[in-house]
Amino acid sequence: MKRLRRWLFRIVLALVLVSTLPVIILRWVDPPTSAVILQRTLSEGRPQDYRWVPLARIAPEMALAVVASEDQKFPGHRGFDLQAIRDAAQRNARGGRLRGASTLTQQVARNLFLWQGRSYLRKGLEAWMTVLLELFWPKARILEVYLNIAETGPQTFGVQAGALRFFKQPASDISRQQAALLAAVLPSPVRYRADRPSAYVLERRDHILRQMSQLGGTHYLQGILPPT
Repeated sequence: MKRLRRWLFRIVLALVLVSTLPVIILRWVDPPTSAVILQRTLSEGRPQDYRWVPLARIAPEMALAVVASEDQKFPGHRGFDLQAIRDAAQRNARGGRLRGASTLTQQVARNLFLWQGRSYLRKGLEAWMTVLLELFWPKARILEVYLNIAETGPQTFGVQAGALRFFKQPASDISRQQAALLAAVLPSPVRYRADRPSAYVLERRDHILRQMSQLGGTHYLQGILPPT
């Protein structure tokens, strides 16, 4: 029994080290790819457009737009929005439209390290990687990685690739409206297009713009965004 406990301890320790090491490394090293990009490349048999840019070269309005759209409590939470999780669980239990409650940190954990799909194993690993990201990365790094690996269109990853493809300019130069448009397609970037927005996307854009104003503009991310 004692030998079994030792082996279990070693296995758990090895798993902790294996999962923690890449998080620590990627705190300073920019990811050359992500799990989702690799899966897309393999499944589609074609390269994906992925262009890394530092947070300082992304328009502050773009960062604010994704926070306003995806995770308004991002500056203050520790990886999980418990109220959003409770609300989503109640809505789903009532038979409403299935809707997630993933924070930006959870999305980074899932898209950077894990496979696509729904399973208790993946959700458990996502929660663990979320804890590690919040433990070892500052908010600025989490936001920077999210903006670079988020899928923004077909075979297009990151706001730099999205801005160049849809608006013919780098992410540093996009307008407030363009930032909101790019954020508006994030729930389904293959189905919706920022350059040919449907009525639904335009409605989401206008909602995101209102939320950006209600949050107080880019001042809301003071302490996270690099000084301008």
